[in-house]
Amino acid sequence: MNRKIWLIIFLILAGIYACKKEPFGAEFFAGFQKPSNFPEPAYHFSTNTVTKNGFELGRKLFYDPILSADNTISCGSCHIQTSAFTHHGHTVSHGIFDQLGTRNAPPIMNMAWNTSFMWDGGIVDLDLQSVAPITNHVEMGETMDNVLNKLRNSQEYPALFRKAYGSEEINTSNFLKSISQFTLMCISSNSKYDSVMRQQDGKTFTLEEEQGRELVTEKCGTCHTEPLFTDFSFRNNGIGIGLFNDEGRYLITNNNDDKFKFKVPSLRNLAYTAPYMHDGRFFTLETVLDHYASGVHDEPTLDPILRQNATLGIPLTTDEKTKIISFLNTLNDKSFLLDKRLSEQ
Repeated sequence: MNRKIWLIIFLILAGIYACKKEPFGAEFFAGFQKPSNFPEPAYHFSTNTVTKNGFELGRKLFYDPILSADNTISCGSCHIQTSAFTHHGHTVSHGIFDQLGTRNAPPIMNMAWNTSFMWDGGIVDLDLQSVAPITNHVEMGETMDNVLNKLRNSQEYPALFRKAYGSEEINTSNFLKSISQFTLMCISSNSKYDSVMRQQDGKTFTLEEEQGRELVTEKCGTCHTEPLFTDFSFRNNGIGIGLFNDEGRYLITNNNDDKFKFKVPSLRNLAYTAPYMHDGRFFTLETVLDHYASGVHDEPTLDPILRQNATLGIPLTTDEKTKIISFLNTLNDKSFLLDKRLSEQ
């Protein structure tokens, strides 16, 4: 075999090896980019710029069960990409030793625009968010000291931290910032709705979708504000106390006015994130709308929007429910579920 053929074989094998080791080049990773139809993000990028190496370290940490006490549960166990980073099909999340939590795992998307985290808003900085599940005894059941020591003693992490931060030192700050860099890149902004808003590809709403949008704006828009479809507030939506007697934001503020209030979730990607509500009690959008139309419980902290003119809930006809769901389906972003940058490598 002549040298030319050997050279061709070598180049092919080198290319395959390079692709295997570095699946995404710099041209594929453009860093954090604000969608043109989104407002300015709330996250403090000045203290944690998203870099390719930092993001890739964060992605590896996100999917590594080494963060849990028994090395079986990763962040990705309860936040599954193909379900818009929720624990699809589970009313509440499952942790180490198959223990059950008390709340439904919320989606991880568009985190850069959030000013508080968790269903009760108990965390106000994304960089601290991952501490909660890591140290929760029924979720990952670890301590931060143990996690950092395991990473320091691993064969690969010191080099990855050096690549991302210029030093093999593995400390709490860089650990948390790396996970933030990954979750900051979990941006869902390519639904049909977004294409229409950006006037891309000639996309338009059908008549039913447009009528559904008008209904959502009229009847739901106070809480579910475009384009993120949440106002990030905490409200009691009258679903009742529930199995776990979860008092919501009251557990954080100790203010009686906050009893049974939970963070308003986004309406994006609802096709992939069932079941719904903080305790996963509703399995379909139809049952959610039925609740608002006729199932609202009158409670002391019930949101005033749901108690007007001595009437509970939001009046909705069957036809209006159909149109609303038609519009909600335009908020589903399948490309978000298939984005290889966000997948476990």
